[in-house]
Amino acid sequence: RPNDRRRGSAMTMNLQNKPKNELLFVGFNQDYGCFACGTDTSFRIYNCDPFKETHLKDFNKGGIGYVEMLFRCNILALVGGGAYPRFPPYKVMIWDDHQNRCIGELSFRSEVKAVKLRRDRVVVVLEHKIYVYNFADLKLVDHIETIKNPKGLCALCPYASNTVLVCPGLQKGHVRVELYDMKKTTIIPAHETSLACFALNHDGTRLATASEKGTLIRTFDTATGTALQELRRGADRAEIYSICFNPTTEWLAVSSDHGTIHIFKLKEKKKEEKKKAPPIVPKDKTEEKKKLTEAPKGNPKSSFSFMKSILPKYFSSEWSFAHYKIPDTRTIVAFGAEKNSIIVVSSDGSFYKATFDPEKPGSECKMKSHKKFIKNTTDDE
Repeated sequence: RPNDRRRGSAMTMNLQNKPKNELLFVGFNQDYGCFACGTDTSFRIYNCDPFKETHLKDFNKGGIGYVEMLFRCNILALVGGGAYPRFPPYKVMIWDDHQNRCIGELSFRSEVKAVKLRRDRVVVVLEHKIYVYNFADLKLVDHIETIKNPKGLCALCPYASNTVLVCPGLQKGHVRVELYDMKKTTIIPAHETSLACFALNHDGTRLATASEKGTLIRTFDTATGTALQELRRGADRAEIYSICFNPTTEWLAVSSDHGTIHIFKLKEKKKEEKKKAPPIVPKDKTEEKKKLTEAPKGNPKSSFSFMKSILPKYFSSEWSFAHYKIPDTRTIVAFGAEKNSIIVVSSDGSFYKATFDPEKPGSECKMKSHKKFIKNTTDDE
């Protein structure tokens, strides 16, 4: 089987190292409205809300180890995988599903770790290099050297309004942000230990990162590299599987190997610097009390946070606003089309939809649906 260290990035799961079923890969499309699966013999596409299988391409024999959709159009990028790959694992095949054939290919000297698409770019991730191509003619427009990147970590803003690419830097824990429209490169020393996962928000203005320790998630402004928020998943070490912003950048969801999905409240984006208005003096105590009870609800903090200047950083951390417990399997998480909902897809072939209450910090999500889309080898016949 291909390299055991291929694990996937924020939107994807590469499952070739420990197969529980025929699944080799699962990944969301750019707007999280659907997800694609690669199996030992096929690729499949599922709509998230309502949940249903919308497409199945069966190759009869030959595994698909990576599927990258381009929103919901007929063009996909495929990489072979599994014990009997349909295509070589060192090639990216551009597949046109209307024509039912490959219309282009990119070949490399080493195994392809990940592929990212937008309407004008194809980005291919290898273990030490990232190649950026023009989609129309597959001509190389950029190449970037990275630190060893066995997970294929890479994030690409999918919208034409902002051409942003994020990848590991050349030093451990550093993130490189390519702002192509501004012709600017920013290096962010995000963590002291190796990167485990990172994700961009929808318009490419915010970045969230996690290290291999998995205790903290940090958010940054991509244009300046400024650190914005530090969020605590927990005290114990964990492997972060996926990170996702909601469409309005108000919420952040994180999944890990501890079997809990954490949802964090994000600070509002600053519209330049808000003009400081003079404080409004309440007319009476009733109004004062009302103002206190209507304070914006943020992430819960330690009861010792008022002593943050003398206690360790742990006690001043922001903890998750809401959480959702699921069976302990590898997962990817995204926000659903319904307001205040999350979508979770797991390596055991399960699909979950749950909702959270934005008025109740520290609460548990409510499960709305659970579907099984792939049968496990251990499931009863």
